[in-house]
Amino acid sequence: MNNYKLLPALISILQTRNLTASARQLNVTQSAISKTLTQIRAAFHDKIVIREGNQFVLTRKGEELKAQLPLLMQTLDNLYLPSVVDPSQCSRQFTLASSDYVAQAILPSICCELAVNAACASVEYQLWHKDKLTELADMPLDLVSTITDNVPENLHGKTIGEDQLVVVCRPQHPLCQTNDLSVTEYINAKHVLISGGGDKDSPVDLALLALGEQRQVFASVPFFQAAIELLLKTDTLLTTPLHIAADFAQTYDLRIMTLPIDLKPQQYYLLWHAKHHQDPEHTWFRELCYPFLKNHLERTKAQGMKLLHGDKY
Repeated sequence: MNNYKLLPALISILQTRNLTASARQLNVTQSAISKTLTQIRAAFHDKIVIREGNQFVLTRKGEELKAQLPLLMQTLDNLYLPSVVDPSQCSRQFTLASSDYVAQAILPSICCELAVNAACASVEYQLWHKDKLTELADMPLDLVSTITDNVPENLHGKTIGEDQLVVVCRPQHPLCQTNDLSVTEYINAKHVLISGGGDKDSPVDLALLALGEQRQVFASVPFFQAAIELLLKTDTLLTTPLHIAADFAQTYDLRIMTLPIDLKPQQYYLLWHAKHHQDPEHTWFRELCYPFLKNHLERTKAQGMKLLHGDKY
């Protein structure tokens, strides 16, 4: 096996052509540098340097090594330096996973920023379900934007924020005439569920189960947009985070009501596996995505609070 520990001494000997000077430069004894030279000659099967008077003359192999080694050593040293990312030179495909709502409301802004700063990079978007969080190590994903109460071991992440669940319906719904929606009215109403975002309203079903109750599911659809279209045409209810309800209420005639079940706020995270944590390009991409996710949540949640509480907020 090659002994790379000999290389610093070899470079010094080639540069000084003097064992005493090399010993002083490397802070070792003269006998130690002489022993090292013997090892170098054996390793390269060449004399490398030949004594002539008080100095050494380089062999042809020695001349070649003197020209090549400094650059090679600098290249090796550079491997230990933190990588500097030039986004304009990045050609990587990043994989981001979240709900179809994030794909519709936030992904376009992320891609726009990517197109400006890293035109050769690309994004693959995948729909996500929180039950897959413990499997993230085995999945080809860079980032996951999701709701979770606990961040599994070996995952890193940043908190995006928190939000509460609310009830959404069309203004013609009979329950819109009541000031406060009761648990009984909520249970007896017809509900639209979003199967593609099962992490959004599953706490409701767990809470109802504890009461020995369950909702009447009128329709289950995979996408938020489909759920909104159903709300506009039927007397149904959708339980969804406030910021999402508020965002759709900016475009569609919808009413937002307080959920009549006491639940703790949902925690939103941007997560990635530890294997990506020190990756410079990955760091750059997640720092690009994070502000868009956080700012969108904060802005739409503030809009939702005004819609929900009116002048009180």
